[in-house]
Amino acid sequence: MVVGTIIGASIFVQPSEITGHVPSAAGAAAVWIVSGALTLVGALVCAELASALPRTGGVYVYLSEAFSPALGFLWGWAMFWTMHSGIIAVIGMVFARYLGYFVELGPMGTRVVAIAAILSLSWINHRGVSWGANLQTVFTLAKVLAILVIVAIGFALGPSVAPQDVPASSEIASSGSVGSSTAGPADFLLAVMAGLFAFGGWHMVTYNAEETLDPQRTIPRALVWGVLVVTACYVALNAVYFHLLPLQVVIESSRVAADAADAVIGSGGGAVMSALVMFSTLGALAGIVLAGPRVYYAMARDGLLFSWISDVHPRHRTPHRAIWLQGIWASVLVATGTFRALFTRVVYTEWIFFGLLALGLVLLRRRPDLRRGFRMPWVPILPGLFAAAAMLIVANQFVLEPVESAIGLTFVLLGLPVYTLWARARARSAGA
Repeated sequence: MVVGTIIGASIFVQPSEITGHVPSAAGAAAVWIVSGALTLVGALVCAELASALPRTGGVYVYLSEAFSPALGFLWGWAMFWTMHSGIIAVIGMVFARYLGYFVELGPMGTRVVAIAAILSLSWINHRGVSWGANLQTVFTLAKVLAILVIVAIGFALGPSVAPQDVPASSEIASSGSVGSSTAGPADFLLAVMAGLFAFGGWHMVTYNAEETLDPQRTIPRALVWGVLVVTACYVALNAVYFHLLPLQVVIESSRVAADAADAVIGSGGGAVMSALVMFSTLGALAGIVLAGPRVYYAMARDGLLFSWISDVHPRHRTPHRAIWLQGIWASVLVATGTFRALFTRVVYTEWIFFGLLALGLVLLRRRPDLRRGFRMPWVPILPGLFAAAAMLIVANQFVLEPVESAIGLTFVLLGLPVYTLWARARARSAGA
């Protein structure tokens, strides 16, 4: 689930943005390694928290226990309205657009296909957690195998780009710097932010803790090995891109994976890569659809959402109402096109919560009542560094887009009065 959720469409397009900021093969490799290392630290944080609190809900549970139920509610609030449902809508649209490579769809047809994919995967997860997990396993194994084949064929059969074919200087449109083949700290940070986006979703495996066998051992292992596998895949794919394509092409390409495939097998490469992106996005979508409803189920069970959302299907044993609620709202976002503005404004706020999560681990270490299984090394140094990196990402986003960032943060904070009203109503109900 970790590998399948992380590897979606980003690795097939994001390298161009990263190389635009850091215009060298070595620099791009460093960005992917740093992004993977940061993700691994975040995964270690979640691994210890999942071991100490093996309950359905993941990040929602950890924030609630470490700080306040209000903070956990804000995470769930942002997840449902924008972050999680928004990424479902985005990936559904990416899948549909790549299907359009083979079948003419048009704008309306693209939205219909995206909604059909979302609702179909919601139905599969409604039918049982084993259905969703087995589907995720098939997708994950197939796309990792496909990446290994691409890497092997690219190095074995593809033409190698000679050093003189790589320009000494580049016009880096995405970062605004011209005529420089080196990158400064600000450029490197922007590149790492782009890399971290491609690693998104690593925390979602914690949402299913109560449905996982031996979660104190299984989830930490899944997080650590999953992130390491993804990092290896990403570094290997980027090495192939630079092996097959001149640096300038990697920087300027809008479909770098397809261009790399064209360099090996000719004009049919675009079709091959479009099919792989479709398969990869559908696999990522399957994992994300599986994970989200467990948070809404946990919130409803804690009395922070309508109680009917926590209903478990009598035969399939899944949180079926939470699954369909998520699927319907994501479909609405696709149908209206509102997911673009919502998602881009709010996605950076995820890193505010991640930074707090790392600090929360330090606080929860002091509680003797929590179960002790996996323990993250070098606490509080590593969590502190991760929290600092998360806040740096957020601050950088505010500097680059102050208005959009403020709008996104305001939307998240609107959950506080909602939580207050909900908590008061729950208190009155309990008192009665």
